[in-house]
Amino acid sequence: MTVIAMQIPLVDLRAQYDAIRDEVTAAWDEILGSMHLFLGPNCEAFDDEFAALCGARHAIGVGNGTDALILALRALKVGPGDEVITVSFTFFATVEAIRAVGATPVFVDVDEATALMDVDAALARVGSRTKAILPVHLFGRTVPLARLRAARVPVLEDACQAHGATLDVGARAGSGGAVAAFSFYFSKNLGAYGEGGSITTNDDALAEELRLLRNHGQRTRYESVLMGYNSRLDELQAAVLRIKLRRLLEWNARRRQIARGYDELLADLPVKRPPLPKGEEHVFHLYVIRSPQRDALRERLAEHGIATGVHYPIPCHLQQAAAELGVRRGSLPVTERVSGEVLSLPMYAELTDTQLERVAGAVRGFFAKR
Repeated sequence: MTVIAMQIPLVDLRAQYDAIRDEVTAAWDEILGSMHLFLGPNCEAFDDEFAALCGARHAIGVGNGTDALILALRALKVGPGDEVITVSFTFFATVEAIRAVGATPVFVDVDEATALMDVDAALARVGSRTKAILPVHLFGRTVPLARLRAARVPVLEDACQAHGATLDVGARAGSGGAVAAFSFYFSKNLGAYGEGGSITTNDDALAEELRLLRNHGQRTRYESVLMGYNSRLDELQAAVLRIKLRRLLEWNARRRQIARGYDELLADLPVKRPPLPKGEEHVFHLYVIRSPQRDALRERLAEHGIATGVHYPIPCHLQQAAAELGVRRGSLPVTERVSGEVLSLPMYAELTDTQLERVAGAVRGFFAKR
């Protein structure tokens, strides 16, 4: 196989940066001139602006998305002996966070059509040890929360891939549960130039505790009132996020337009395309198709200079690190099938129509030879 240099990346961060370079340079120059690097004016402003976008009363900037999950669980008082209902078809950080606070993840299968948490399966697993339900808004699409909230168990939204997406409860991701966790990993719809995260909530008491938890439990400097953590969003990342936040909804709209383009161009092919919900329930962090011929298709696209991704090839319950949980292969059949078929095609707001057509053409060419 001859693989040429990737001409269409999975995500083109450079194209996005070129559009905002001057604003970023000016903002960073001002911050570095002041040397106020943590929990300063940009962090405070970003917390307010991000909370407003999500429709939440509070946003608390933290070091990364994994910390956001861990601190949210701590604020909900989840700990040893408790169970948290979640999915295995997610990035491993979801499970790491549950284990980090000493709790046990209880895995439920995903819905065949959407690859999101099977709500009926989740509700069926609620028991006396259930301390939280942790649905994952995967690939940019939100899990239906109305019925989960009716279970009267705190819902922690893993919204790390759902910046700006809307929920079935008439609000945006980040405001539909007791608390929500976001990641600003650089490739996200809203990404930093390093690491970053946020926790959103409408609960004043939770917000107050989270602000303490992220900063060593300090109420004032050198006065710690609880055992906290070191996870603070820095000023440089907050400034970048403020600049990008002003463009997020526009970028999300372009992603949906690209998704519709893929949907039309791939409509007659033997691949499963992601369902396109009405409105803004999907912000297409990733455009993920499914095919039993995934690996051969991926290889062919690479030969054409087109990068792809697999999110995620090994479900969490089958990871070596999760062997201690004793969840056997075959216990989550939809999850295991989906993980062997998913393929992420290039998706970013700056993807041109010409590039889109080229990707779709290469996919069509693969199946034409079958």
